[in-house]
Amino acid sequence: MDAQVSWLDIAIIIAFIIGIVWWALRNRKNSSEGEYFLAGKSQNWLVIGLSLFAASISSSTLIGHSGEAFISGFAVFNYNVGAVFVIVFISLFFLPFYIKSGIYTIPEYLGRRFDDRSRKYFSLITLIGNVFLDAGAALFTGALILKMMFPDIDMMWVIIGMGVMAGIYTIIGGLSSAINADMIQSVVLIAGSILLSWFAFDEIGGWGEFVTRFEEGVWMNLIRPATDTTVPWFGILLSLPVLSFYFWGNNQVIVQRVLSAKSVNEGRVGFLFVAFLYVFTLFIFMTPGMVARAIDIFNLGYPLPNEIIDGNTLRATYGIEVNEVYPRLILRLLPVGLIGLMIAVMISALTSTLSATLNSVSTLFTMDFYRTWKPKASGKELVRVGQITSFVALVIAVAWAPLIAKFASLVAYYQEFASYLAPPIVGTFLVGLFWKRSTSNGAFAGLMSGLLMSLIIMILKFGFGIMAPFHFLLWVPVLLIISFVVNVVVSLAGKTPDAEVTDVYTWKKHLWHEDSEELKTIPWYKNFRYLSVFVVLLAILEYIIF
Repeated sequence: MDAQVSWLDIAIIIAFIIGIVWWALRNRKNSSEGEYFLAGKSQNWLVIGLSLFAASISSSTLIGHSGEAFISGFAVFNYNVGAVFVIVFISLFFLPFYIKSGIYTIPEYLGRRFDDRSRKYFSLITLIGNVFLDAGAALFTGALILKMMFPDIDMMWVIIGMGVMAGIYTIIGGLSSAINADMIQSVVLIAGSILLSWFAFDEIGGWGEFVTRFEEGVWMNLIRPATDTTVPWFGILLSLPVLSFYFWGNNQVIVQRVLSAKSVNEGRVGFLFVAFLYVFTLFIFMTPGMVARAIDIFNLGYPLPNEIIDGNTLRATYGIEVNEVYPRLILRLLPVGLIGLMIAVMISALTSTLSATLNSVSTLFTMDFYRTWKPKASGKELVRVGQITSFVALVIAVAWAPLIAKFASLVAYYQEFASYLAPPIVGTFLVGLFWKRSTSNGAFAGLMSGLLMSLIIMILKFGFGIMAPFHFLLWVPVLLIISFVVNVVVSLAGKTPDAEVTDVYTWKKHLWHEDSEELKTIPWYKNFRYLSVFVVLLAILEYIIF
């Protein structure tokens, strides 16, 4: 793909990078562990919401959503619109425990509710996933995109450059620097995506022409048959809620930003704000990818069949690489100057995700491991350990990123791996919060049984090519039920857990009434219950329309 990037575009990109690093360092907080890891717990809802949006939208999301929409239409949007319901659920029940308990990490909640075994296990697999999947994949996909735009540059230098950019302000400034950078990058990301969508619709002839082009078949349908390869209908009901809960409720990268809120309500409203933004990603992330199919973005000279064709077939039969859809749209549709802005958008997506991941790794290692080894470590010592951890994680991710090209399954099957590993963790959190009889042995047994079953599935499939005769999303409820049953059986066979622990870390009805009293002093437009109803209605409306 021949890139047409002007010197003006390059100047805009350089100015953007310098500006982001300057702004992030200007807003650094690193004098204590509370400031470095939780930004001093001083953030308002708007900052939290924008930071969450930027951290959750990676460069692979941009190319993945547009590429998947090119293949199969609106189906992939289920991951976004379905997240709205889960975010509301987490806001109602889990966030108060996370914020009020003063925890630094999500595994720390498991440690307080159960014991150190569950905490260490969850923290360890999160650390591994953060470094080798999240950070490594963010660097690789970001470098892949920029390599398409600038064919002459070496991918390794791009990876190093992106790592240095995100690493400078994250390692020095901690969560405060990352959040403030995210805030600016989120605005750029949204504005740039709206611009690209505008030009895409203008190219195809408007929304009416778009509907005419894709109204036949299931292109614009969110709910698909059981045979659909992207998101079959049962996945929406049984699997996506679990995966969304894992991403939004158990993911240190995400929840750490909410933990920086100055109050429970500010954290909740910020969380709901990102749900509101996600409702509109259908129009700014997915539809441009479908427009690319309609306007022959790959210059085939003839229209593709009006049917869903998987990515491998598109590559083998038509020479189409769907990862190029987003960059090709930018170069095809945008004028000079705006191309630079959109490359800045992709850099924003990359650095926000990478920065969030590095901050998560440093917090997990420092608080879940180092502080338990040295409980009397000073705040400055903890900050220093966090900075060193971020640096080491960045070096490992930079070294690992180029190897992802040889092990494509690490990216291609990321969602599938999550389908195997997430259910036992989600089940443990749900049982732990809503059933006070769950014991530490029950929780750990549930986690280990889920892990064992997941390892057997992955070894059989990826090691021996033995696959179950159904979509991998069906494993999600199966693994959830297995870990749940094991947790319950082992818990009932053991002693009743300490009431002092369960009274603090399990949900009770009186907490709803306490929330109601607190919300009486808050204006209706900042009342998270009203806002929850509003975003849920928007999500339901999209399901009704599509």
